[in-house]
Amino acid sequence: MGDDERLRTYRGKRDFGRTREPAGEGGAGEGEPRFVVQIHDARRMHFDFRLEVGGVLKSWSVPKGPSGDPGDKRLAVPTEDHPLEYEDFEGVIPKGEYGGGTVIVWDHGTYEPLSHDRKGRPVDFEESLEHGHATFRLHGSKLRGEYALTRFRGRDGEDAWLLVRKGPGRSGGHGTPDPRRARSVRTGRTLSQVAADAAEK
Repeated sequence: MGDDERLRTYRGKRDFGRTREPAGEGGAGEGEPRFVVQIHDARRMHFDFRLEVGGVLKSWSVPKGPSGDPGDKRLAVPTEDHPLEYEDFEGVIPKGEYGGGTVIVWDHGTYEPLSHDRKGRPVDFEESLEHGHATFRLHGSKLRGEYALTRFRGRDGEDAWLLVRKGPGRSGGHGTPDPRRARSVRTGRTLSQVAADAAEK
């Protein structure tokens, strides 16, 4: 599947004449695959968890945010693929546009695919996601360590996922922050500061 086809849903939901979100140039990233966690103050506050896979950012909405505690099983609802350039997006999506609200980059970095088959052989990461279970190690500024995404069938019959920290929790590490007090790893700003800065322009 080409990048244009993967991003068709993303582009179809947005008016790029109004929103400053990237339309996406397409193409694979360079170096180790990237991840980003954005806090999105939309109709409902949530975290967006994104992994670079196959030239796009595979994306999940995580209402409570990722946790460093292996006992926390975080619901992760799949959303449309986003372009790789979205990793750097921070700003205000205009009211009336899809996802209208303020976005900050809470964490970003690289990740290491860890998925294996039952015989311990490495499995293609995109394939492991398609099969409904993928493990990976995050190397971020705030999130570090091994995590897993596992698909399950929700009560409404729709697919959902669980995002879980594997192994021991990180001592002294960052837990899920209060999203209204959390600061961008890119600019050090809070959601309210990003919104205020956008209002002044």
